Amino acid sequence: MDYQIELRFKKLTALLNKDFDGDMDISGILFLIGVNELGLGFKEYTKDEKMDLVHIATCTILIPYGYYEFEGKDKDNWPHYKLVKKLPHLEYNQQQHLMKEAIIDYFIKNGYYTKEQLTPTFSELARHKH
Repeated sequence: MDYQIELRFKKLTALLNKDFDGDMDISGILFLIGVNELGLGFKEYTKDEKMDLVHIATCTILIPYGYYEFEGKDKDNWPHYKLVKKLPHLEYNQQQHLMKEAIIDYFIKNGYYTKEQLTPTFSELARHKH
């Protein structure tokens, strides 16, 4: 396991918790990304729409890894994606690690946070290794 990713993700969730006054986990962050990508802002979403928003986020963050490509938007302006490379079978921890890395990359690539803001300090790395 890459401890830098774990520490960077911990820093990201701390920043998101502060910015959104909440207790973010992977699902909450994916929902947030989905809302952002849809572009309709925060509103009441149905249970199915919430699941679709998480799907939008998952596809979006995995595009740079070559798993999905953006196809376009439908008449209601919802984005659609095409699977271009089958996801490998991953154990739960590996899957979580991939998602965390992709989420970190999304927030940096889109300029919401800088790489420096999410880079663990030497003391954080040292503490985590023990």
